[in-house]
Amino acid sequence: MREAVAAAAGKLAAAPDVTLFGHVNPDADALGSALALGRALKKRGSAVRVSFGHPDKPAHSLRDLDVDGLIVPPSEVPSAPPLLVVCDSGSLGRLGRLADRVKGTIAAGGEVIVLDHHIANTRYGTLHVLDESAEATVLLVLRLLDELGAELDLPTARCLYAGLVTDTRSFRHASPEVHRVAARLLDAGVDPEATTKPLLDTHPFGFLGMLAGVLSKAELEPSAAQGLGFVHTTVRKDQSDGLGSEDVDSVIDLIRTTGEAEVAAVLKEIGPDHWSVSLRANSRVDVSHAANACGGGGHRLASGFTARGEEHEILAAIRKALEDAPLLGT
Repeated sequence: MREAVAAAAGKLAAAPDVTLFGHVNPDADALGSALALGRALKKRGSAVRVSFGHPDKPAHSLRDLDVDGLIVPPSEVPSAPPLLVVCDSGSLGRLGRLADRVKGTIAAGGEVIVLDHHIANTRYGTLHVLDESAEATVLLVLRLLDELGAELDLPTARCLYAGLVTDTRSFRHASPEVHRVAARLLDAGVDPEATTKPLLDTHPFGFLGMLAGVLSKAELEPSAAQGLGFVHTTVRKDQSDGLGSEDVDSVIDLIRTTGEAEVAAVLKEIGPDHWSVSLRANSRVDVSHAANACGGGGHRLASGFTARGEEHEILAAIRKALEDAPLLGT
């Protein structure tokens, strides 16, 4: 790991042009990682752009992180950037329409550096900085920044803190190292409340109506998930019209509080018979295994996938995958 960080830092320090990607619908970890590293490289004199496959702009709650205007739409990304850095994406498929840029860069003899903490990363780059034990990709970015001797200024620290607070569920899944890093970011001037509130505690009024309808349709299956309980609900496209992706994505955090269920799922309709599915477990079921079986991936307690089919077909696939998923701590 230390050697990979040093190798990546060496390539980045010498690069005049760097493109950084997050996964589609980037969360705070993906976007915060790309922006923090991109900002440091820009200050070193590199030409820098940050992008992601979908949508063209990040969620409203994340836009204030881009203080340097580094984000560009996919249409403005070269077909074969000389040096690509991919943040927080376990597979090429998670890059959506930007996946071809990775292939283009490699075909042209360029470098693709992958920074990630997902368990099942498919190692699709030319240099990989991977740490499955890291709670967030921003932790790997901070190691890179330190290796580069980059200044940890307030805008950079805010990007890192945003990724840290969200991927650790407000530090509920956090090691002593994470708390030490958080203290370092606070020392750099981060205001925890001002940074966290737009990410986790702010929604438009229309969110309440959507939530009422979605929660009323939630179903509990006590015998599913190997007898540990499975709760699920669906967000139809007409229910989420006018809301941001971050609003829809937050539904899983309420569904997962069901005490009688070890596993929670939210099926989010993104088109006719086309679904984005979030899976969460409390502590005992490895939902990354279930997500992989359905064509996705992620972490042991937080994963997801996209799929096509009718709602009942998707739920049947999840039930089967959960029955086959390993139990943790056994």
